[in-house]
Amino acid sequence: MANLKEIRTRIASVSSTQQITSAMKMVSASKLRKSQNAILKLRPYSAKMTEIIQNLCSSEGDELPLARQSKVLNNVLILVLTSNKGLCSTFNANVIKATNQRIEYYKSNDSDTKIDVKTFGKKGSDFFKKHSSGINHIGENDEIWDNLSFDNVASECEALITEFLDKKYDKIEVVYNQFKNASTQVLTDETLLPITFEQGNSEINNDYIFEPSKIEIINSIIPQSLKTQLFKCFLDSFASEHGARMTSMHKATDNATNLLKDLKLTYNKARQASITNEIIEICSGAEALK
Repeated sequence: MANLKEIRTRIASVSSTQQITSAMKMVSASKLRKSQNAILKLRPYSAKMTEIIQNLCSSEGDELPLARQSKVLNNVLILVLTSNKGLCSTFNANVIKATNQRIEYYKSNDSDTKIDVKTFGKKGSDFFKKHSSGINHIGENDEIWDNLSFDNVASECEALITEFLDKKYDKIEVVYNQFKNASTQVLTDETLLPITFEQGNSEINNDYIFEPSKIEIINSIIPQSLKTQLFKCFLDSFASEHGARMTSMHKATDNATNLLKDLKLTYNKARQASITNEIIEICSGAEALK
């Protein structure tokens, strides 16, 4: 009977876990719908703004301060977007691994390149605080995920633009998970600064009337485009996190269901065997009394 008690305890434990994972799956699904709608609505706006930037600035090229290309990368900043919470499969591990690969890439090309890392998300922050060999973890802003808004991301972007214009960094890039669907996230390494322009596009339409001057419009629209681009990265990562967690909890719930079936089958077999043994003992005792 001690064996039966142990199995009952395991069944209760797995059943409790199943209820938790099922609830977490539903919560993540609800958050995913909201974040998915946000990123799908932003993408057309971001794409159109990029198209306008290409049309306006293709002739200026490297003359623009934010398009300054450095021949030697002395200082590089990598923005790492992870989550504050776990239980989302390899979502965070993939971003951290990709960041380390980028660091190794820069180090292998030029050992004098200084790599700074800024993290957004406790999982990334905790990792780079403990494993900071060869890099400089300049800080984190984990709280941004608690109230993800365009204004909060825009303030971060303004600081990055200032640092790039002051030549503190030669290149700024973002490592994050791009949202594809609920079960698929595309690991992405995207250059934020310097901005680049497509060359040789004969279909570009430059038939614009500028008011005020063209350069004033460019100086206004490029920072806005960069803020939108960075906000899109954050929304992509946010939606990807909930998609990864929903998928992970769905698999955990299915595994718990299958484990419960096996445990109940084992319990019933053990209970049947115990009852059979008791019947045999009773019959044997009755036979002995005859």
